[in-house]
Amino acid sequence: MYQRSVADYWNAEKNPVNLRLGEVDGIYHHHYGIGEADWSVLDGPESTREERVVAELHRLECAQADLLMSRLGPLGPDDRVLDAGSGRGGSSIVANLRFGCQVDGVSISESQVAFANEQARRRGVGERVRFHFRNMLDTGFPSGGYQAIWNNESTMYVELSLLFAEHSRLLARGGRYVCITGCYNDAYGLPSRAISQINAHYICDIHPRSTYFRELSANRLVPVDVVDLTAAAIPYWELRAKTSLATGIEQAFLDAYSNGSFQYLLIAADRV
Repeated sequence: MYQRSVADYWNAEKNPVNLRLGEVDGIYHHHYGIGEADWSVLDGPESTREERVVAELHRLECAQADLLMSRLGPLGPDDRVLDAGSGRGGSSIVANLRFGCQVDGVSISESQVAFANEQARRRGVGERVRFHFRNMLDTGFPSGGYQAIWNNESTMYVELSLLFAEHSRLLARGGRYVCITGCYNDAYGLPSRAISQINAHYICDIHPRSTYFRELSANRLVPVDVVDLTAAAIPYWELRAKTSLATGIEQAFLDAYSNGSFQYLLIAADRV
């Protein structure tokens, strides 16, 4: 089963680029960064170079999370939100710190769920931020119970028709859905070689841009904001490629972004 292979991958995954960055401040993200990089971190004493690079990469990934949070709309302590494909829990904890809201995170990786719940406990927010071993395509949560839902680089692991149907069921009328995702550019044609390398590396299936908008519309999710973050994502990959934290996939991302076959988008949509 494909979902089982994805779960196995993330249960076993212990890439330093995911773990070392989270150690900076205890916020463990599982996504990439945006914004101009501070290249001065590569200069200076060699003995502290990696520490400087780790802090800068973490700053860039936190900027990405902050941008996503800024599109979730007005939220408060009485609101309930869902982090679909919650990884090690960073975005969920950020949402609670920012809005005070109740957060449910779901993942098919048992190890990630356990890790994320431990992080919430350590921060003293375990009663407000909870992670569940569930499939985001069929959460079992009550219909209309959420004011906001997001996917942060997790939509490429599922069929969008099924995902957006579940999100539409879960969102209250007027609720907000936000995703940040890599998608392949329909105008380029078929997926490029670099995209095929990314798919193989992460055991995922990157969707064409058009599929997002078709399936959002089919499931009563009307886009209100679309931001092309492709150019903003490139510095993160350029910096990461120059460090010991590189995993070997960096050049594929840079090639796909530069040849126009791959785009990094933020899409916000309202449930109507």
